[in-house]
This record gives sequence, structure tokens and C-alpha cells, in this order.
Amino acid sequence: MDSRKIFGLLGGGLLLLSGVYALQQPFREYPGVEYDNFPLPPDYQEKTEWAFARLMYPPFSGGRGYGYRYSRDWTLGASNWTIDYPRSDRHFAQALRRLTRVHARSVEQPVNLDDGDEVYHWPWLYGVEVGHWDLTDHQAKTLREYLLRGGFFMCDDFHGTREWDVFLASMQRVFPDRPIVEIENKDAIFHTIFNLDERYQVPGWVKYPFYTTYEQDGIEPHWRGIYDDKGRLMVAICFDMDLGDSWEHADNPEYPEKYSALGIRIGVNYVVYAMTH
Repeated sequence: MDSRKIFGLLGGGLLLLSGVYALQQPFREYPGVEYDNFPLPPDYQEKTEWAFARLMYPPFSGGRGYGYRYSRDWTLGASNWTIDYPRSDRHFAQALRRLTRVHARSVEQPVNLDDGDEVYHWPWLYGVEVGHWDLTDHQAKTLREYLLRGGFFMCDDFHGTREWDVFLASMQRVFPDRPIVEIENKDAIFHTIFNLDERYQVPGWVKYPFYTTYEQDGIEPHWRGIYDDKGRLMVAICFDMDLGDSWEHADNPEYPEKYSALGIRIGVNYVVYAMTH
């Protein structure tokens, strides 16, 4: 192939990439429950191959005052989806940069399923406190389509029977016909970068000074998932654990290093799996 054709293809590829970036929502910040003025890293506008996409969702508020609404309008931030945000996201992105060759953006991207095709620009999606979410039928349909097209959803930081039931009510609207199963140790997701046969419960900061590691009746941690028809894991469910806190407090000397170490390794494996499967 002559040089003119090579440069033409390269130019076309760059134009296509520029078009993809143009269609994405720009970086945006929201007030969090715990942080509302977290400093931006100097390279936050860098274009990269991966970004930490954080799912925005409406909170569940039914039954005996259950659930934390924080703000009246979840689309404006300061709602359940902002727990640990943005400190957790940025710490994890920094760890991913150090531990892999993934070109990761230093800042996160909040993603609203009601924003047209926006979610399809972010192939890895993270949801926190999904024991407090309440997806609409439209949002559930969009999330299902996103996953069936090759997207990957990791969810985390929910505990006990009651929060599992709230999580399940929305997830069954996403996939009413697909079972949630325990992920076997031999699954590739536990062996993409790190071998994670030896896993243990990762507690949240709320358990300080960590005499116990579980919350509510969630004594045993579970790594569960939903697979597509070809055996690809689409949904990775981290139940009865709090990986988000292990990322958020990775620089906190009072948070045990062994929990951050495992939490980061699990997250790294999930990202690399999502990008290669």
C-alpha cells in the first residue's frame, strides 16, 4: 500500500475518532454526598481510551422511609449514585494507570441512561449503592441494550437481604429472562491480570476500626454475574462488600492496605476483562 493510502486511512481514522469524541457528553461534575469541591487533576481534559463511567440513577424511596434521597433531584447530584464520588473514581483511575498499560482518563464521567445514546460511548460502567436504585422501565431497556451490544456493568457497595431485593427489582427489569449466578473461580475475569482465587470481604469505611467486615445481614461476600449467550460476563455484581471505599480510602493510613489492594486488583481485572471480552 502506498504512503498516500496509508495517510488517507490514518486521517480517516482520526476523523472518525474525532467524531466519536464530539458525540460524547463533555466532562461534567456534580456535587457529591461526601465531596463537592474535589480538586481536578491537571490532565483532566486528556482524550484517552478508557474512562471511569459512573451510572447516574433515581433512588428507591419506598417502604418505611427506606433509602437515602439526599437531594430532591438525582439528576443534579448529591444522590445515592454519588457515594464515594469523585475521590473513589479518580483514585482507581490512577491505580489503573500505574498497574496496567491502559490509557485511562484521570477523571470520571457521570452517565445518565436518559441522555439518548450517551451510555454507548462508555463501554465500562460502574454503579454504586445499587441496593438503593430504582430504574425506570426506559432506563432498564437502555441498560439491557447497552449490555447486549457489548457493554459491561460493574456494581458494588450494597449489603444484606433487603438491599439485594431492591437491587433485584430493577435488575429483573433489565434482564427478566437471565439468571444471576455465582462467578466461578476459574472464570477469566479473576485471571486477566491478577490471579484472584483468594478473595475476601472488602469492608467500607463505616466498619472502622474493622472488628467486623460485614454490614446488615450480609456476612458472606458474593461475586455474582449475568452472562450473555456466548458466555461473556455482562454484569459483575460485587455483593456484601464495598470496593468503592477501598478505592476511595487507598491513601488513608487508617484504612487497611490489604482491603485496598484486593479492591483495586478486582477492579483492574474487571476493566481489562471488559476491554478484551
